[in-house]
Amino acid sequence: MQINFKVTYADGSATDISTASVADQVAFERNFDRSIATLSQDFRLADMCWLAWHGLKRTNRASDDFDEWLPTVENVEIADSGIVPLETSQPTG
Repeated sequence: MQINFKVTYADGSATDISTASVADQVAFERNFDRSIATLSQDFRLADMCWLAWHGLKRTNRASDDFDEWLPTVENVEIADSGIVPLETSQPTG
């Protein structure tokens, strides 16, 4: 499972999508001793920010530690996956 995030910085710039991959999700579970599966019930802003940051850090698009990176962020949101739903079939008859 991948979770895609859009990060907008305080200076107005924005990242392309930051993807929290399996490696990021396992790191989350190890760091917070919480299952990633329970996030749908209790998804906190801090969780979303940490996963977005970890994905950026893992891909060398963030160099700061989380607590240094966080004040530079204006917004973190779950981004569109880019998957286009299948077209509806044409009516028959």
